[in-house]
Amino acid sequence: MFLVWIGVTLLLLHVAGVAPFADWKWYWLMLPFGLALVWFEVFERVLGLDKKKGLDDVDKAKRKRIQKSLGDHAQEARKGRSRR
Repeated sequence: MFLVWIGVTLLLLHVAGVAPFADWKWYWLMLPFGLALVWFEVFERVLGLDKKKGLDDVDKAKRKRIQKSLGDHAQEARKGRSRR
């Protein structure tokens, strides 16, 4: 994501006409976007970061279900004690 922000900043500086960036060729301004594309499409898959993010989401949902279930059981236990 850092590369995308660099690319957006460079484009804004180019369009605004800021001194050194206004004279740069367009392919230099698009380089960070190309590098970001390579990162997201190649390196994340090779390093397994895309699957890790997916597994983190599954794990978070699992923890939420467990907490909800434990909370429901605790409430039922409290109700059972109060009836006695």
